[in-house]
Amino acid sequence: MERCELALQLLPGRYWPQLRELAPAVEEYRLRTGEPLGFVRCGREYALPGDAVSERDLLRTLEKATGASLHTAAPALNRGYLSVRGLRIGVCGDMLWRDGEAQGFRSYSSLALRVPRECRGICDGAIKSLFADGFQNTLILSPPGGGKTTALRELIRRLSDRGTRLCVCDERGELAASEGADPGFDLGRHTDVLSGCPKAAAAMMLLRGMAPQVIAMDEITQREDLDAVREITGCGVGLLATAHAATVGDLQRRPLYRELLALGCFQAVLVISLHGEGREYRWSLLPP
Repeated sequence: MERCELALQLLPGRYWPQLRELAPAVEEYRLRTGEPLGFVRCGREYALPGDAVSERDLLRTLEKATGASLHTAAPALNRGYLSVRGLRIGVCGDMLWRDGEAQGFRSYSSLALRVPRECRGICDGAIKSLFADGFQNTLILSPPGGGKTTALRELIRRLSDRGTRLCVCDERGELAASEGADPGFDLGRHTDVLSGCPKAAAAMMLLRGMAPQVIAMDEITQREDLDAVREITGCGVGLLATAHAATVGDLQRRPLYRELLALGCFQAVLVISLHGEGREYRWSLLPP
């Protein structure tokens, strides 16, 4: 099932007639109790005319996403999101917190369904420039929802199909969107994927076991990820990664990312910016 159709099927059925034509272009659905259903296109949120979303709607969506087994999905929900065949569902509500750990939700107030896509050719110009003289370790930047993961997926595919032996740390299962052993997205002929494992641990396993030429990972957010970056590049392996930032200057204002840049592990950045109904992909070299 296509991811846009999967997302639609998870939503309350009364919204389907209005959303059917919109669905192929929708990047996220937003369900908030007491508010109209929201949908996001190219970073902008719109409200769907009609009645408001209820907590019952949220519960029903989560039940469909978990195969009517919310209890089984509790460990994932306690991290604030679910992954369903590459589709990420963010969860908010009244959380029960005890002894420094999440114990579950008393109630749910909103959901964010992010719809993953395979978009071939979206950054062809940037790819030609970035890798004209051979591979360069590249960091992809955009604000949340800007399209980093989609661009990373395309870079992985293009490099892999050119013959690069590439390994993917797919912690949340969003890059490959695998269903069992079968990837939901085409990541190229020479790509190996390790999913469901924290990025830092996955990188060490891949370095030891798969002899990659390049390792790709999504969303560097923790100090453990920095340690993995240092280890990967220290072993002479190339790196593709993403980070939440609008510009390189934005990165430099945040301690974790300032430290990341100071490592000198990345040679280039690909910055994604939203312009009206489209996206612009701009690359540049980082100072040595």
